[in-house]
Amino acid sequence: MALKQQNFDLIANVKSQLSNANTGWSQKARESALSRLANIGLPSQRDEYWKYTNPTELLTENLNMSAVECLEHANVFSEIEVLKIVFCDGIFSPELSDDFSSENISISKLSDAGDLHWAQNYYGDLEKQGQNPVSRPLAALNTATASDGVLLHVKGKIRKPVLILGVHNTPCEAVLHHLIKVDKGCSLTLLESGSFATKLNTVMEVFLEQGASLEHVRTQGRDHNRWAATHIFSDIQENAKFKSFTLTANGVLTRNECVLTLSGNDCTAHVAGASVGDGNKFHHDDTVFITHDAVACESRQVFKKVLRNGATGVFQGKILVKEGAQKTDGYQISQSLLLDDDSQFLAKPELEIYADDVVCSHGSTSGAIDEQALFYLCSRGISRKDATDMLTLAFLAEAVEEIENENVAKIIVYKISAWLSRRKN
Repeated sequence: MALKQQNFDLIANVKSQLSNANTGWSQKARESALSRLANIGLPSQRDEYWKYTNPTELLTENLNMSAVECLEHANVFSEIEVLKIVFCDGIFSPELSDDFSSENISISKLSDAGDLHWAQNYYGDLEKQGQNPVSRPLAALNTATASDGVLLHVKGKIRKPVLILGVHNTPCEAVLHHLIKVDKGCSLTLLESGSFATKLNTVMEVFLEQGASLEHVRTQGRDHNRWAATHIFSDIQENAKFKSFTLTANGVLTRNECVLTLSGNDCTAHVAGASVGDGNKFHHDDTVFITHDAVACESRQVFKKVLRNGATGVFQGKILVKEGAQKTDGYQISQSLLLDDDSQFLAKPELEIYADDVVCSHGSTSGAIDEQALFYLCSRGISRKDATDMLTLAFLAEAVEEIENENVAKIIVYKISAWLSRRKN
C-alpha cells in the first residue's frame, strides 16, 4: 500500500512539473514516458528482476553522505589525450568542456537543444522499446524527468576519445539522459569518469548505423558514498559494433542495466564489467538483456566481481534469440571471487532461443582464492598479500581484456591494482 501511494505521489509530482516546464520538443516523449511509468509502477523486490536488489534507497532521499571531488581528481583518464565534456553538480558545463568545433561531431546540451534538433526523433525511443519484455521503471522515470544530458552526433573520424567527466561540489541528485548517434561507417571511443552526483539516475541511448562502432569505457563508485542507477540502450544495425566495459570500485548501491538489440545482420555487441567491493554497504547489480533479431550476430557478456567484508554482487544476464536469428553466437559468463565468508554473489543467467542454428552458452561460478595457486606463489618468495593481488588481477583479466584501447586498458588495470593496495589488511 505504501508503494502504491509513493507511486501515485511521484506520478502526480512529475505530471505537475511537466505541465509547468518548457521542455520544447522533448515534451511529448516525456509525457509518454510518464504514462509508461504510471502503468509500470515503481520497482519493488516483488518484481522478478529486482528480487536481489532493494530499490528503496534509489527512490528515497539520501543525500547527507557524500564526498566531493575536484576536476583533477575526478578524471582517472588524465594520462591520455581526450576531448572533455564536463558535468558539474549534474549540469553540463560548456565553460569547463573542450571545444568540439573542429571535430566531426556535433554536441548539444539536452536542456538547451532547440526545436528541429536531430534528437527529437530519438529521445526516449530506445528506452520505450526496452520496456518490453521486461519493464524498466527507473529508465522511464529518467526520460520523463531528465534535467540535462549530452546529445552527441558523430559524423566522421574523431581524433581523440571523448570523455564525459563528472564532478560535484555539494550533495546533489542528478537525472541525466544522453543520446549518442554514430553515422554509417563512423566510430567513437566514449569514456566516463568522475562523480556526477551523490545520487544518480542516467540513461544513455546509443544509435549505431550500418558499419558504425562505439567503444564505451567507464569508471564508477570509487570511494564515494553514492547511489547510482544507470541504463544503456542500444540499437545495433548491420555490421555495426558495440562494446562497453565498466569498472566499479566501491560506492554504496549501484544498479547498471544494459539493454541491447542486434537488429542488423553481422553485427556485434560486447558488454563487460569488473567490480571490486569492500564492506557490507557495497551492493553492485549488473542486469543485462541482449536480443538477437538478425542473422549471424555475435554477443558477449563477461562479468567478474571481487567481494570482501560482507559485500554483495548481483548478475542477471539474458540472451534472447528471436525466430529467424540464425547463426547467432552468444556467450555469457559471470563469476565472483569471494575473499571471505561474509560476502555473497547472486546470479541469474538466462537463455531464451527460438532459432535452431545457434551457438549459445552461459556459465556462472563463485568461489574463493585458489589455495594451491596461492601456496605455489608464496613458495616462490611472494608475500601472501601480493600473491592474493596477483591472483585477483588474473581473475579479472578476462573482463578487462574486452577493452580494445590498450592505453585505456592499462589505466583500468592500474586503478584495480591501486584499489587492491589500499584494501590490504
